[in-house]
Amino acid sequence: MSCFLEEKDGTLNAMLSFKREELLYDIKNYAFIEGSVMETESNHNRHMVQDVGEEGNVDRVTRVLNLTVNKCRELLYPYTKKELYRTELNDTLREPNIYGIIVSVPKDFSQTTLYLLENLIHEYLVCTAVSDWLSITNPAKAQVWQAKAEDAQSEIRTNLHARISRTRRRMHPF
Repeated sequence: MSCFLEEKDGTLNAMLSFKREELLYDIKNYAFIEGSVMETESNHNRHMVQDVGEEGNVDRVTRVLNLTVNKCRELLYPYTKKELYRTELNDTLREPNIYGIIVSVPKDFSQTTLYLLENLIHEYLVCTAVSDWLSITNPAKAQVWQAKAEDAQSEIRTNLHARISRTRRRMHPF
């Protein structure tokens, strides 16, 4: 759910929040369904697809979610750019309870667009994680989920591009 945090210089800061447990719930559900409909006689292969949320396996999903959230921040760059500050960066595995993306938007930015972006980003995160997991356990289906992720990413760009600048229509005498 997005919420407005503060107002500054004609812009509002809004937080797009994504609960880790909700993302994992969707990822596990999709992996379970993919495993259930697999055309295989091997229960082991089916089991591998469905065990995305198990200990050890979820670490890969966490890294993919962390990476994809950062890709989303970059994708939303006109609204998420921040000044660089000194910090130590490392590759320690982080499992935040909530993934947050703070966007600075004009006061006249539509709340419905934020809701749409939030849902599209959620879909993008889930589809990317499922695609990555299937690329390991069932490569034939990974392309389907990658295409879904790319569709969500494309819709994010389309909706964001529509909001970056106002469209001006020339007046016609007739």
